Amino acid sequence: MNVLETEISDLLIFEPKVFGDDRGFFMESFNQKVFEEAVGRKVDFVQDNHSKSVKAVLRGLHLQVPPFAQAKLVRCIVGEVFDVAVDVRKNSQTFGKWVGVNLSADNKRQFWIPEGFAHGFLVLSETAEFVYKTTNYYSPKHERSVLWCDPDIDILWPNLEQDFILSDKDRLAVEIKAL
Repeated sequence: MNVLETEISDLLIFEPKVFGDDRGFFMESFNQKVFEEAVGRKVDFVQDNHSKSVKAVLRGLHLQVPPFAQAKLVRCIVGEVFDVAVDVRKNSQTFGKWVGVNLSADNKRQFWIPEGFAHGFLVLSETAEFVYKTTNYYSPKHERSVLWCDPDIDILWPNLEQDFILSDKDRLAVEIKAL
């Protein structure tokens, strides 16, 4: 497994070694020991989630606050997404900064998003299936949403030929300064 650093040191990209031939491919998609060495701490995943979305769906930017803060290990297993993590840790030197990475069934990359980051993605392909492991259970009472188009964050979402498709929750999200 190859581990790539990003502009924000806590966010990591994992590239698995893929062994392919005319029958298909094999890869180790997760190894607890390798993962914990890369992130520098013990991590216990407690829940796996799977979503399917059509082109131009934008999901996010979501997070959970303590005591139900979640870290996520995310990947796209069908299609392609532009995946984004935003630092919402108030005392962080990178507060309000973001990292975006293309995740796809082809590149098989995974993105590690620790607690204290808002997360979202935009579907670039006709459909996409997105899976992620979380370190805490879903808690609606502790969920927060940051506005996907917050001018203080200024995410450079890919330009699609159509308008983004948003849930009501994401349309009504707050700006980062209101968290």
